Amino acid sequence: MLNIVLVEPEIPNNTGNIGRLCVGTESRLHLIHPFGFEITDKNLKRSGLDYWVHLDWHQYQNVAEWAAQIPDPSRVFLMSSHAATSYLEADFQDGDWLVFGKESVGLSAEVLAMFDKHLKIPMSPLIRSYNIANSVAFVVGEARRQILIK
Repeated sequence: MLNIVLVEPEIPNNTGNIGRLCVGTESRLHLIHPFGFEITDKNLKRSGLDYWVHLDWHQYQNVAEWAAQIPDPSRVFLMSSHAATSYLEADFQDGDWLVFGKESVGLSAEVLAMFDKHLKIPMSPLIRSYNIANSVAFVVGEARRQILIK
C-alpha cells in the first residue's frame, strides 16, 4: 500500500479526486491541516463520488504530528518542481510515502528540509505546474507499476 500525503490541501475537488484514486489503487490518504475546506464539503464528496466511504484516510493537525509516525524516513518522497531528480528515476517500494504540497505554493522550505528525497515531474517550460490530482496520478501510477513488476 502506498501512502499519499497532502500537506495543507486547499481545493476540495482535488482532494476528492485524489481520494477516489486512492480507493482505486488501494492507497492510504494522509491529510495535514489546515485545509482550505471542511471534510463535509459537498465538492469534496462530489469529486470523490460514493467512494469516499471506502477511503482509508487519516488526518493530522500539523506536519510534526504526521512525521512522528513515519517508521522509515528514507522511504518518504517529496514532490517539488524545484527538485533535480525525476520521479521516473526513483525506486519505489510498497509502503512508500508520496508527499504533495498545497496547490498554490507546493511544499514549504521547512517541509522540504525534513527529508532527503525530492522528486519532480518533468514538464514543458510553458507551464508552472500540473494540477495536483494529475500529479498524484502520475506518481502513483509509476510507483504501482514498479511495485507490481517486482
